[in-house]
Amino acid sequence: MSNVIVVGCGRVGSQLANMLSDNGSNVCVIDRNVDSFANLGRNFNGSTIQGVGFDEETLEKAGIDECDVVAAVTQLDNTNLMCCEVASRLFGVPHVIARLYSPDHERAYMQLGIDYVCGTSLVAEDVFSKVVSGHGAHLDTFGEFEVLRFSLDLSWSERNTIRVAEMERDHDIRIVAFERGDGSASSIPTRESILYNGDSVLACVRHELIEQFSKYIQD
Repeated sequence: MSNVIVVGCGRVGSQLANMLSDNGSNVCVIDRNVDSFANLGRNFNGSTIQGVGFDEETLEKAGIDECDVVAAVTQLDNTNLMCCEVASRLFGVPHVIARLYSPDHERAYMQLGIDYVCGTSLVAEDVFSKVVSGHGAHLDTFGEFEVLRFSLDLSWSERNTIRVAEMERDHDIRIVAFERGDGSASSIPTRESILYNGDSVLACVRHELIEQFSKYIQD
């Protein structure tokens, strides 16, 4: 059972909170407008707190000290970013997810290492799948496979680079695409393509291999 804080109780936040509650999570919803809690309906099992989602006192009342996931899904990118930064950096919440409205802010979110969902449809479902997957790199699930997007971590290795063929051979995965860490280039790789520490990578991985492969995923 996960302890989840959802910031924002509009259409997306209320839908997400109900999905998580129905899935067995302990859910607390934060919104500055008390009237918005009516969106949750009568069958919502969790708790609600009126307040600002990046306010430390409000987060402490919501139980952030025992929180596994914070999902900030308000209609303001800056608010969602601040909620995730406070939850991650001040309270050490292991998994934070932000709703992203403007694609112009996407690179900033990636550089800060903030997991996010960008789009106008199926946002609640996308955030829900990230919460229940248990890790921030999750994008989607296809049968026994997960699609992951992550910044490549080679800090544990003596080398700063790795060939795509080596990663695919040793971990039975498929590298779908990559982008240089500085944004200078992106490509669909060949087996001989070289990846560098900090590159953004899109990969398809079997469920049972994710724990073994996680050493390549920056926190």
